[in-house]
Amino acid sequence: MHAIRLHAFGPAENLSYEKTDDPEPGPGQVRIKVEAAGVHLLDTALREGIQGPAPAPVELPTIPGREVAGVVEALGEGTSEEWLGKRVVTHLGFAPGGYAELAVVDAARLQDIPAGLDAAGAVALIGTGRTAMGIVQFADLDADSVVVIPAAAGGLGTFLVQYAKHRGATVVGLAGGPRKTGLVKENGADLAVDYLDPQWPSVVREFLGAGRAATVVFDGVGGETGRAAVGLLGRGGRHIVFGWTESGLDGGPIDFAEGELAERGVESVVTLGPAMMQKAGGDNPVRTLESRALALAAEGVLRPQVTRFPLSEAAAAHRALQERGTVGKVVLEP
Repeated sequence: MHAIRLHAFGPAENLSYEKTDDPEPGPGQVRIKVEAAGVHLLDTALREGIQGPAPAPVELPTIPGREVAGVVEALGEGTSEEWLGKRVVTHLGFAPGGYAELAVVDAARLQDIPAGLDAAGAVALIGTGRTAMGIVQFADLDADSVVVIPAAAGGLGTFLVQYAKHRGATVVGLAGGPRKTGLVKENGADLAVDYLDPQWPSVVREFLGAGRAATVVFDGVGGETGRAAVGLLGRGGRHIVFGWTESGLDGGPIDFAEGELAERGVESVVTLGPAMMQKAGGDNPVRTLESRALALAAEGVLRPQVTRFPLSEAAAAHRALQERGTVGKVVLEP
């Protein structure tokens, strides 16, 4: 098979398109003929040698990638025959191997792809969609909600806009440049604002009108943009944090001064990791969130937006993602 391999940590150019051995499924596993592989911002950090939340250091050489969709073409010993030939999507966890024509995974991790959804859309839902479902658990959205979403043209932002509108909320989406704000508006936001304009908070306040403030900020960017978005929250508002891309993957959430939020009755909640899983509940919280995302896609509530690259151009995909030159979920297609 062909795959993307990383032999040394560093820039995107270190991702090499190579011929390598086909992986063989072990007991309880399947082999998937990959039709789409997801690219995540975390992948770029791991490529650079930044550990991030990975439980163990990446061992080189490696085939990056943790989200794949395609057709089951081979079974390991003891794996149910019902999987053979099925269209499936899966998150590999922190096991590498997604940027390839073939991938092996435990059958217990598989999810069926809903009818009408292509492989690239399914990949968007299995990781990014499940994260969106984890995030929205922390906001009781309804028709009285006013939601501000920085990075609304990204993979997560796309789903958060769609879900908030599904719940009847007024949605303000932030994005960089007219192309992205146009897509945010097409995606259903009531107002799409270019955060590259330093006056953007005034645009939002004018849109909301006197006496009306944001009730929820879904913040995956942190930094000055996140801080300005929090400034739009009214008393009792909620700042829901799931990332801080403006300060880098090895950074952290906004450092508010002591009492700064309490004086306004604003609550800041970090949803990453155990908090999200605990909120989801059940015997397998990850699978619970995956299933919710796929079900909402089947209903037409979540509509994946995808930027596609050929598998051989993984380096270009990484560069575009880091330079904020993509919209929606970035996927590689063999």
